[in-house]
Amino acid sequence: MFKALLLQKTDGTFSAGVQSLEEASLPPGDVQVQVAYSTLNYKDGLAISNRGPVVRQWPMVAGIDGAGTVLSSSHPDWKPGDHFIHNGWGLGETRWGLLAERASLEGRWLVRLPEAFTARQAMAIGTAGYTAMLCVMALEERGLQPGQGEVLVTGATGGVGSTAVALLSRLGYTVVASTGKASEEAYLRALGATSIIDRASLAAPGKPLQKERWAGVVDTLGSHTLANACAQTQYGGVVAACGLAQGGDFTSSVMPFILRGVTLAGVDSVMAPLARRQQAWARLARDLEPAKLESMVTEISLAQVPEYAQALMDGKVRGRVVVKI
Repeated sequence: MFKALLLQKTDGTFSAGVQSLEEASLPPGDVQVQVAYSTLNYKDGLAISNRGPVVRQWPMVAGIDGAGTVLSSSHPDWKPGDHFIHNGWGLGETRWGLLAERASLEGRWLVRLPEAFTARQAMAIGTAGYTAMLCVMALEERGLQPGQGEVLVTGATGGVGSTAVALLSRLGYTVVASTGKASEEAYLRALGATSIIDRASLAAPGKPLQKERWAGVVDTLGSHTLANACAQTQYGGVVAACGLAQGGDFTSSVMPFILRGVTLAGVDSVMAPLARRQQAWARLARDLEPAKLESMVTEISLAQVPEYAQALMDGKVRGRVVVKI
């Protein structure tokens, strides 16, 4: 038996809670693992609070992220005792996830834990931090360099935003953090933000072409915020879009793209190829300062996850939530 956070929907009634499950109920997989730490991401929050259509099969063990130790393996790249990281690949949506003591996975999904990180640190980063690194890489690959101007990070107190602020500032960029939480200015400046703007200045519908300001943007919100960010991006600038916390709509025009040569780069973390994941984790090991990472972390138990999922969706959580399994 193993403990897991199980999501159930019976006759339209939803429930989420820790239960003991039989290991024989795990799905097929060529790597069996013991999970040491997991984390609480936005998608997990949607699923566990039942606020979004994330789960596609019931019942479902939640948790898109995990780090721990391989127990057994028939995959050639993995052997018992190896330390792994898992991000995405549909866990917690179509396949049982990692907010659990045990999991059955596919070896082709796993990334080896970098020597620079403990399992706890890897989950302090989690999909949110790994996505932030993918965004930074997307900006760099499209020509953004320090010294070209300000880089905007929206949703800056969230997991992706906090990590993006820390990474960009470490790499020498001038970072402007957008947030609706004025009380978190000291937190964002400690991560490396040089200035703070109110998210309300970007959240309402705006003109399709506005005064140029941003050399680059990491956007976690979508909707009007993304449209305004594009409209304010400098000639030849780059916008990396990775989230939809404000909404999945994008009401804009082609003007920033055809009149200013702005690039809108979509960033996906769920199905990213293994080589891309390995590159991102190698960069995180090099470019993310451990002290800044720790300043983002709140650690909770598995039993506390439903409570924190509700708080996350209510905008009452900052940084990263690590779940000790």
